[in-house]
Amino acid sequence: MITRLLISIILSSCLPWHACADQLVNGPMVGHVSSDSVRIWARAGESGTWTLTLRSGDHVLTGTNEADSRDDHCFVIEVGGLRPDTEYAYELTGPDGRSFTLPSQTVRTAPSDSTTRPIRIAFGSCAREDDHTSRTWALLKKQDPDLVVLLGDTPYIDTTDLQKQRSRRNVFNGFDPKQAVSVNTPTYFTWDDHDFGRNDTDGTMPGKSVSRKAFIEYTANPGYGDGTEGIYTSFRHGPVEIFLLDTRYFARTEESGFKDGAPSLLGSKQWDWLRKSLSDSTAPFKVIASGMIFNDAVRPLKTDFWGAYPHERDALFSFIGENRIEGVILVAGDIHRSRVVIHDSADLVGYPLTELITSPMHSSVIESANAFHPGLVKDMGEPRSHLVLELDCTGDSPVAIARFMQDPKGVLFRHEVDLPAPGARKEPAASP
Repeated sequence: MITRLLISIILSSCLPWHACADQLVNGPMVGHVSSDSVRIWARAGESGTWTLTLRSGDHVLTGTNEADSRDDHCFVIEVGGLRPDTEYAYELTGPDGRSFTLPSQTVRTAPSDSTTRPIRIAFGSCAREDDHTSRTWALLKKQDPDLVVLLGDTPYIDTTDLQKQRSRRNVFNGFDPKQAVSVNTPTYFTWDDHDFGRNDTDGTMPGKSVSRKAFIEYTANPGYGDGTEGIYTSFRHGPVEIFLLDTRYFARTEESGFKDGAPSLLGSKQWDWLRKSLSDSTAPFKVIASGMIFNDAVRPLKTDFWGAYPHERDALFSFIGENRIEGVILVAGDIHRSRVVIHDSADLVGYPLTELITSPMHSSVIESANAFHPGLVKDMGEPRSHLVLELDCTGDSPVAIARFMQDPKGVLFRHEVDLPAPGARKEPAASP
């Protein structure tokens, strides 16, 4: 970024890391954090070994990794053995021994699973490197979330050409207002159509493995699909577990296991992972996040949404109900509107599922996406918006409060998610 270069030149006489600014060309960005580990992403200007050092008082730990041209000189360093819910200062040291550090370069590990303190998660989708999105990032930073989850079209790429994929992700990660957030705040990604490849594309798109390579190079998620295909993943942060779905890579590549002759959305591998992961989760809150919206209220002629795969959506809801999985909240992006939708899912799930939709972080609102849904609680066609979801289980019952934020209005809408107290859910009807 030109702005980043100018700042480096102007401040070169006073910043301790200016001498190696030509070596570290992007980042650092905090990726996945657990209660005892941290992953830091960066991009170097040349190949070589980099060292990450984390300090909290007299507790000092290090890790190393290689910047390699085969990965566009991107690298992720993971350091374990850390203390839960603890702030660490960190620095990166280049191959020549010079350090890259800033006064604000700190990261906090996740709370332990037994911690009940409230957790704030910022969600956003549909972002550009422009003044509108810049203002969204600035407002998001003021909310001081524990972590950020980007739901796709972050960034817009619209090609599977590897160099263009890399170039767009490099610009997005280096966008100064975004970098001001991700230098401290754990940032997670999934994709939607425009960063997967092209508008409305599915798993039949040629070149999807190229998009996956660039996605892995430029993020620091805890995992990427089964290791060879897809990018789905999950992670725990105190009382919440987030399941980041991949609704592009496998879509329409095989027949669904839930309806003869119908296409799958998630694919059999992702379905096996999701069912096991949900069943194994002990988190009071379980957020299932997707680039695609789960409901079927969309603009005319739209084809990429869970409602186009009703057999798969019903299968997900039925699985949640049959396995008595409590505390589920749905989050999505994509449609250039923000909405709260209550699914009439009591017969399948045992309680109504709330879907929170947040879009866009940029300025382009789609008026025709204000489609009718019988469970619609609120529709907001507002630019420069994001969602902050606060999850609190310090009391007798879990409390989830969604705040839809917009620059310059602040809180657009506050919604308390209706979650039944543990053991108070309705018994779902038997599957047909």
